[in-house]
Amino acid sequence: MTSVAVNTYTHSVTYVADNILKSIKDIIRLSGLDPTNLVDSWSNKMRAIQTWLYSKHLETVVLEIFDRRTNALVGRWDIDVIYTTGLGDGGFWTDTEQIKYHVRKAGLAPSEARYRLLLQNKPGYTPVVGWGPAHCRSTEGFVRHSLGSTIEHYGLGASAAYWRQI
Repeated sequence: MTSVAVNTYTHSVTYVADNILKSIKDIIRLSGLDPTNLVDSWSNKMRAIQTWLYSKHLETVVLEIFDRRTNALVGRWDIDVIYTTGLGDGGFWTDTEQIKYHVRKAGLAPSEARYRLLLQNKPGYTPVVGWGPAHCRSTEGFVRHSLGSTIEHYGLGASAAYWRQI
């Protein structure tokens, strides 16, 4: 029975990690930004997300959109990971339409905007090559809007939120 639970969790990690990155790609693209940087380093980002999902250390995937001239935050998207104790209800889904709706609501990023992806972990995480400590830009003057649950796979899931200037 343990092998079935481990196998299911491994599939959940793969599904959730893949859909987190696909959601981030949609956000970048629909915000008017070039997804090349994300796509070119996809396997590195996937490896880190899967490693820390599997060990249950990943807390939040943060997409910061910032002004390349001033380095100031322009917008931000958070995908908060949700770990449950059981296997959930056996369902799996990703609400891409909800994300697309809220990206349109947030609007296009300015032409001088750039982005970066940060992964926030719980203490005690195992290091992954290419990833180290980083700090998020300040969200002072911004308000967070929660989208609710956006990804689910057998009890492992994620909820999305975006930050916009007040």
